Amino acid sequence: MASYTTAAILVLPLLALIAQSLLPDTEVFSHLFDTVLLDYVINTVSLILLVIVFCLLIGVPLAFLLANYSFTGSQFFNWGLLLPLAMPSYVMAYIYTDWLEYAGPVQRVLRDVFAWQTKQDYWFFEIRSLFGAAVVLSFVLFPYVYLIVKTAFKEQSQSLTHAATMLGKSPITVFWQVSLPLARPAIAIAASLVAMETLADFAAVSYFAVNTLTTAVYDTWLSYGSLTAASKISVLMLLMVFLFISLERFSRNKQRSYQTAKQAQNKRLTGYRNWLAFSACLLVLVLAFLLPVIYLAKMAFTYQEQALNSDFFQFGFNSLSLSLIVAFICVVLALVVVIGKRFNQRLAGVMPMRFASSGYAMPGTVLAIAVLIPLTIMDHSLNDYLVSLGQKPIGLIFTGTIFAIIFAYVIRFIAVAIGSVESSYERMPPSLDQASFTLGRNRYITMVRVHFPLLKRGAFTAALLVFIESMKELPAALLLRPFNYDTLATYVFQYVSDEQLELASMAAISIVIAGLLPIILLNRSMERYQH
Repeated sequence: MASYTTAAILVLPLLALIAQSLLPDTEVFSHLFDTVLLDYVINTVSLILLVIVFCLLIGVPLAFLLANYSFTGSQFFNWGLLLPLAMPSYVMAYIYTDWLEYAGPVQRVLRDVFAWQTKQDYWFFEIRSLFGAAVVLSFVLFPYVYLIVKTAFKEQSQSLTHAATMLGKSPITVFWQVSLPLARPAIAIAASLVAMETLADFAAVSYFAVNTLTTAVYDTWLSYGSLTAASKISVLMLLMVFLFISLERFSRNKQRSYQTAKQAQNKRLTGYRNWLAFSACLLVLVLAFLLPVIYLAKMAFTYQEQALNSDFFQFGFNSLSLSLIVAFICVVLALVVVIGKRFNQRLAGVMPMRFASSGYAMPGTVLAIAVLIPLTIMDHSLNDYLVSLGQKPIGLIFTGTIFAIIFAYVIRFIAVAIGSVESSYERMPPSLDQASFTLGRNRYITMVRVHFPLLKRGAFTAALLVFIESMKELPAALLLRPFNYDTLATYVFQYVSDEQLELASMAAISIVIAGLLPIILLNRSMERYQH
């Protein structure tokens, strides 16, 4: 019963969003539909396609290289190429704009070297554009492609490539005709994940002034104050998410490959091939992580007195306390729904867990609108009820406090906690439950004395991952934060928007360091898997 209640509460905002979007048309939405909505859709689809292409061009070759070959630095690059995941997209957007715009160091050097005087003397791509946004997002998101596709390449049997080689095929032909087709399901998964992350991004596209559906939701609510119009656009985004998931599953439909042979040891590259492979990996890592981090560190050192101010510590405390609360709630609720599945393996036991996890696919701006709808109704209903009793209204205790942010974060990140706790449960044999029942222990005693001690590591990992994700979340916090309340993410974004990142450089580095923790955990789990 508890798992059903939990799932119902977490799904309520989604149902409220759909119901709100079905209300009669508003002048705001009609105006958007007649003027700019089509442009928003075209920009969104174009951005998603560009980011997918760029991520595949970067991630797939690197994945194949590190899955099949050994070269100088390959052990480091195996996990080092995941480091760009720790960089917030809006920080990357600011840094690359600072470098590549007309007044930036790159174009200044070009003008000095070639004696160009004005912008009309040469061509240089505009970083503040849809193409620039796609490049920056690709640097942040390509590790998803790299990680997923590399795992697929590693699981391929060497007997297949050996057979192709014996038939006289070159390594490049083997890659195109054997390895790549076998990795298509993984590539489809990675592409759909990149598409959903791109659709959900608000900060980078907002900084680059690229109008997408995500920025449309934000502007419709904050500028026009129309919850119904924002809901309609949000549902359109959810349909796009559903489309991505459906296309990914359709692309994998009827694709089966059964490979029982183990992969042989990676082939060692020598000579110029060794240095080409090393240079390719290093170049990507330098552009996507090392240079931006060095730039941030230099900025933080130069402006440390301005960056280490009272706001930094206050907003750091806000982020810390908020993330700890969300992590605790997510782990508790994850235990509730996963335990429900543990004792009921049929569909009735599995469905609450699936419904509870559905919020992770919702972009942050969409989730914020979805949360606002039921909480606004609850606020008004509570105040109206108090007035009917002759009491003084207590104000907006749901939408006017951090309750709304906590609720949204829990809906968005409980899927992360559920995945970690469920993974721990799957390593726990059912025979333990049967032995406990045989000794006369009921379900509750079995959970306390048998399950919980064995779930400590999984629960801690779940709490840590949710904590990190909560520290980095931006769109939902921007829309739901109370007055005079900021987190590190919103604090940094405000200074990025004002072209003054140096004043929030210490906060930006804090977010990056927090983002490195799950990568370290992931690297350790990968090492245990390999050994």
